[in-house]
Amino acid sequence: MLHSIVFPLIYGLIIFFLGMKLMEASLYKLSGPLLLSSLNRATATPLKGMLFSTGMTAVLQSSTAVTVLTIGLVNANLLGYARTLGIILGSNVGTTVTTELLSLKIGKYSVPMLLFFISCWIVCVMLGELKYVMHSRHSKAVHTAGYISFAGAGFSMVMLGILMMQRIGPALEQGGVFPWFVQQASHSVWWGMAAGACLTAIVHSSAAVIGMAISLAATGALPPEIGIAIVLGSNVGTCVTAWMAAIGGSKAGQFVAWSHIILNVAGALLFAPLISLLYQAAALFTTEPGAQIAHAQTIFNIVCSLLALPLCYLKIWKRLEP
Repeated sequence: MLHSIVFPLIYGLIIFFLGMKLMEASLYKLSGPLLLSSLNRATATPLKGMLFSTGMTAVLQSSTAVTVLTIGLVNANLLGYARTLGIILGSNVGTTVTTELLSLKIGKYSVPMLLFFISCWIVCVMLGELKYVMHSRHSKAVHTAGYISFAGAGFSMVMLGILMMQRIGPALEQGGVFPWFVQQASHSVWWGMAAGACLTAIVHSSAAVIGMAISLAATGALPPEIGIAIVLGSNVGTCVTAWMAAIGGSKAGQFVAWSHIILNVAGALLFAPLISLLYQAAALFTTEPGAQIAHAQTIFNIVCSLLALPLCYLKIWKRLEP
């Protein structure tokens, strides 16, 4: 059991998280200054804020990073309540890019991709050492290419981690773990939602949990409907990080965190009875179980954000601002 389940899962998660952090840090270096300088202008209305946040979350590959940054800006009185609600909705949409990429089954190319991007990064470092003999414009381009290569290496590690975690599927199926879980979840979707929420709260990454669900569904160890229930639960579990970031902050920061919690919990409760419809909608695009889970998450997050967007325009938010 250790060699077939525990070790591959631990190694896969470690590589996954290292890749996510590497990719997040590299992309933030590229887009961080742009984010801070254009945030106030790009969030003039809740709709603009949602679109802007969708793009930034897709670039940074982390809704948590955008949410925590938003809490910091609200604590500094740089953003109003209505704008922050739009940003939260957009971060939920932007995070679907990660899971859609995970569903493309490019994990088998992860090692060649990793070697390629590391080689590109080494070349950029070597060229960077020649910055004294290079034109400043060329030096900046080399640094940009280095960060892009670093981000590509991080993405390759994410794919490699997913590939390692996929190896536990047959062992779990043979060991009877998932048949028992599937049997329990067949009686109530709350089992799947609870598993998604708890796992995401523990590892602080909905992408990791959804990635595991996609991997197991791709091997046939997990039915897509239960994977979709795990997706709904992971949206609830990801609120823990926002809540922790708001502890000890201002009332404005706590408003952002609780808005994030309420919106995500309400969306999960709204769609809990509609998991079969979500599965049917996702099945229209593909017959591959892992991709169906990714598409279901995309549909769920987009619909929830569009349903909640009109609430951002209520005048009550301006009255509540300090």
